[in-house]
Amino acid sequence: MTLTNTPHVTAIIVTWNSGAVIDDLLRSIRASRFEGTIQTVVVDNASTDDTVVRVRQLMPEATVLQTGRNAGYAAGANVGIALAIDSDAYLLLNPDLRLKPDSVSAMVDELMSTDAGIVVPKLVDEQGGLRYSLRREPTVLRAWGESLLGGRRAGLYPMLGEVETRDEVYARAGPADWATGAAMLVSRECSRRVGSWDETYFLYSEETDFALRARDAGFELRYTPASEVLHYEGESHQSAALFALLTRNRVRLYRSRHGRVRTAVFWLGAVIGEAIRARQPARRAGALALLGQTSVMARPGP
Repeated sequence: MTLTNTPHVTAIIVTWNSGAVIDDLLRSIRASRFEGTIQTVVVDNASTDDTVVRVRQLMPEATVLQTGRNAGYAAGANVGIALAIDSDAYLLLNPDLRLKPDSVSAMVDELMSTDAGIVVPKLVDEQGGLRYSLRREPTVLRAWGESLLGGRRAGLYPMLGEVETRDEVYARAGPADWATGAAMLVSRECSRRVGSWDETYFLYSEETDFALRARDAGFELRYTPASEVLHYEGESHQSAALFALLTRNRVRLYRSRHGRVRTAVFWLGAVIGEAIRARQPARRAGALALLGQTSVMARPGP
């Protein structure tokens, strides 16, 4: 892909009560070693803490947009992209990240040197350990593989696991079907042709949907370990309500791309997987959500 000689990237951060974590991200964006320009847009979904105040204090040059409601991640992404429609690329970032100085530059280099429409970095935890962020397309066999073997073990076998858990894959740049959406660089052309992020997912599976639609449109998603990003632990596996939402959306995403019979078999595999692990409150809530008990799900909001 060809960008301008001095690429202009818009970093879009969707926040909701992110005051405790936003400082590190803003400071790391400012410390980026990048020959182009980075514009920062913060889309705040009605935070009730000091998120907006901290952004304006730490990065007064950032554009802050307040939606006035907890509109969800995809809605925030759409708002930010619409504001920065003339950027060469959009860097979608969770607020609980810290970029290495060369993270942005490495992602842009990968975008420019390949036919990718999306580039994702290597995600690590606070001790520098690898986070398994790459994913394979959801299939019936993978749903059952993860159900019976567990996600980490199934991920060692490409046919059986959706989560890529082979460490050697993360040591080199390459393609993936999709990746977790904590940090994603999307080219302007890819964004234009794929269209808006699906806001009905609200919090989980919107990145899966966007990445698979990008692939349908002929754009590759590329991973590069040259870009390293610290990602603090999220809440989805600790919060039963959020895990239930994630689990329900995973099946809903599969249903949007497949027929009723395959979806039924996929759903059954997911239900059995959660039922096997139902001693854990989050997994029990996931099973209940798949069985239609929507009361176990919750959208975080003020």
